Amino acid sequence: QVQLVESGGGLVQPGGSLRLSCTASGLTFNFYTVGWYRQAPGKQRELVARITGGGSANYADSLKGRFTISRDNAKNTVYLQMDSLKPEDTAVYYCNAVWRSPSYWGQGTQVIVSS
Repeated sequence: QVQLVESGGGLVQPGGSLRLSCTASGLTFNFYTVGWYRQAPGKQRELVARITGGGSANYADSLKGRFTISRDNAKNTVYLQMDSLKPEDTAVYYCNAVWRSPSYWGQGTQVIVSS
């Protein structure tokens, strides 16, 4: 059974940082491209960043320079380092793993950026 578990969310002040983790089980992790998505209240889910099994990353244009995605295949984990956080980064952050079909989603972790 495939599971993706996100962690690391929470409440942070504007300008602060958080590191999210997505840990997978039940799949051959290095085969999968893993993406971080977010969904703010009343908005559609959007791609934040994704990284291939070999470590090639791409980002939403609006987030380049503030967010960094990385992975440790030995730990079956993908990270999202978020710096210089803004109130508009407030959302539930989800990870997604895709190789062939189906893709898999985690349950999400809440990030709130507020003073």
